[in-house]
Amino acid sequence: MASSKSPSGQPSAPALGSPASPASPATVPPGAAPSSPVETPPASPRNVYAFDGANQFSPAVRNARTLVYVPNSDSNTVDVIDPATFTVIDHYVTGARPQHIVPSWDLSTLYVTNNDGNSLTPIDPTTGKINGSNIPVADPYNMYFTPDGKYAVVVAEALERLDFYDPHTWQLRTQLKVDCPGVDHIDFAADDSFLVATCEFSGKLVKIDLRGPTVIGYLTIGGMPQDIKLDPRGEVLYVADMMTNGLHLVDPVRFTKIGFLPTGRGAHGLYPSRDATVMYVSNRGEGSVSVVDFTTRQVRTTWPIRGGGSPDMGGVSADGSVLWLAGRYNSEVYAISTKDGNLLARIRVGPGPHGVCVWPQPGRYSLGHTGILR
Repeated sequence: MASSKSPSGQPSAPALGSPASPASPATVPPGAAPSSPVETPPASPRNVYAFDGANQFSPAVRNARTLVYVPNSDSNTVDVIDPATFTVIDHYVTGARPQHIVPSWDLSTLYVTNNDGNSLTPIDPTTGKINGSNIPVADPYNMYFTPDGKYAVVVAEALERLDFYDPHTWQLRTQLKVDCPGVDHIDFAADDSFLVATCEFSGKLVKIDLRGPTVIGYLTIGGMPQDIKLDPRGEVLYVADMMTNGLHLVDPVRFTKIGFLPTGRGAHGLYPSRDATVMYVSNRGEGSVSVVDFTTRQVRTTWPIRGGGSPDMGGVSADGSVLWLAGRYNSEVYAISTKDGNLLARIRVGPGPHGVCVWPQPGRYSLGHTGILR
C-alpha cells in the first residue's frame, strides 16, 4: 500500500479500518515476524482485539525489523535486543529519563518518551535507529493516540494534564487539566467515544469524552492504579493496582467498580494474549506473572520468575509465544514462554528499564503506550 506524506514529511496513516492485504503465513522462528502480512479476519463486535491475532500484520510494518526496544530510565539510554538471539545489539542515548517506547498511530515511527527531557526521540523501525532530532513536548511520562489518529495524547503526569498534539506537526492543539494526581495509563472504549485514565497518586480513574475533549467524571477505587486494559468484549476495564495486589474490575460505560481480583504483590502491567482468551499480569513486587481468563474473570495460574525479579512493562511477541517484560529494579529484561511460563532468557540492560516495546506488532493502528493495537 502506498502512503502519502504528512505536512511533516512523515508517511500518513492508512485509512482507519482498512485491513491488511491477504497473504500466506510465513514460517518463522518463535517470537519473530514474517516478512509479509497475513490475512486479517473481519472485525468482530465481540472482540476489540480481532485484528491483533498472531502475525496479523498491517502492510505498514512490512519492512520493520523484529526487535525489542528497552528504555533505561536511570541512564537516559535505549538498549535494542535481537529476540532471535536474546542479545543486546544496539545502544544509544535519547533524552533525560526515558519512560516508554510508543508506536505511532500509523505504525511508521516509534517514540521514546523522555520524561525529564521534555522531548520525544523518534526511532525508525525499519532500521532500529534514531531518525531525526528530539521533538519538544512537555513532561511526556507516557503517550497515546486517539482512535481516529487525529491527536497524540501526551500524558504529562507531573503537570496533571493530558496534552493533545497534532501527531505530524507536533503543534499543541489543546490541554486538559485533570484533578487526578499521578495520571499515567490509558485505555479506550470499544466504540472509541471515550478514554479512561488511571491516576497513581490519588487512587482515582478519570473518564474523558473524546469529542471535547472534556472530563466526564472521576471514580475513586483506592490504592495505586497502574496499567489499564479493556476486555475483548468491551464490557470490563481491568485496572492493575500495585498497592492492593490485584485488578479492579470497572464497568466502563456506567463507570462503576464491579469487582476485584487478587493476582500478586505489586500488580502492574497488563497484556492480552494473541488469541484474546487470557491476559498476562506482571506482579512487580513478587517477581511473577498471573494469567487471567477473560471469560471466567479468574486467575488460571501464576508463573514465578525463576531466580526472582521485578517484572514491569513490555509486550507479547507477534506470534504470541513470548512475553517480554522489563525488570525494573534489576537492570534486566525477561523473555517468558506463554506456553508454560518458563523463563527463556534474562538479558542484562541499562539501569531502570521500563516501558519495553516489542516490534512489530499485529494490528491496524496503534493507540500508544508500549503497543496497544486495534
